[in-house]
Amino acid sequence: MTNTLAVFFPGQGSQSVGMLDALADAWPDVRRTFEEASDALGQNLWQLVSQGPKEDLDRTENTQPAMLAAGIAVWRVWQQAGGPSPALMAGHSLGEYAALVAAGAMPFADGVRLASDRARFMQEAVPVGEGAMAAVLGLTDEQVIALCAEQAQGEVLSAVNFNSPGQIVIAGTSAAVARAITAAKSAGAKRALPLPVSVPSHCDLMRPAAERLAERLADVPLTLPAVPVIHNASVTAADSVERLRERLVQQLYSPVRWVETVQAVTRQGIGTALECGPGKVLAGLCKRIDDNLTTLPVYDPKTLDAALETTHAER
Repeated sequence: MTNTLAVFFPGQGSQSVGMLDALADAWPDVRRTFEEASDALGQNLWQLVSQGPKEDLDRTENTQPAMLAAGIAVWRVWQQAGGPSPALMAGHSLGEYAALVAAGAMPFADGVRLASDRARFMQEAVPVGEGAMAAVLGLTDEQVIALCAEQAQGEVLSAVNFNSPGQIVIAGTSAAVARAITAAKSAGAKRALPLPVSVPSHCDLMRPAAERLAERLADVPLTLPAVPVIHNASVTAADSVERLRERLVQQLYSPVRWVETVQAVTRQGIGTALECGPGKVLAGLCKRIDDNLTTLPVYDPKTLDAALETTHAER
């Protein structure tokens, strides 16, 4: 039978203290995965995600490796539970790293260390307070792109996350983002609000971080993934290891084209996707992008059982 399953991994923003506790109680693979990640980093990641405090978990340098470990923990449970294999994988921003680890493109420990370094490079590229991000709801892509061009006024400002129709995230210098928020409201946006982040991801302010990431990636053993992974920056799967490295570098300062990614998945005839990781942010976005795609979040025993039942029934 044709494989009609995709696997998605969420990124920064889906984390919460206590995430995966219930799944860990039922499946030892969760704790084992976090122990591997902790050994790779030299810090107790499981204690951080299970006990907090929240402000420490929400620090970029902690969130990124924690979310990668969470995604891989759920993926391993899915495999252990006999879940079917996917035809494609993708991840939202940092989630792309989890997808590459899951698809066999890089070892897990290397991926965890790389995610930690990526976060540090991003934080060090822009001093806290000098960059910002905001969500704009209720305007078209074209309206937001034009608005960013108008309000940049010589500073960095761009649309960086095309999450779903009418839900776009912008990033740039703090002053430019503040101008854009005011302008978006005047243009009829349903909402335009700053996001509680310390790093203006996926815009040109991240180019210094991207240069450091390129040097760091040279030391990471990569192979082409066993399952195609659709990249955020290009909405294509890399056809060489060199191109894979380029896509990861490009991702830091390029938009996350999530709407196009989901559309590319459904064009392959895929009708079901898993969201491997805490929460159900991607499931909500996917429903707004294409409600013919059934996206099944997996983060606790109940959602795991439901996803297994649905995917096995389709076969």
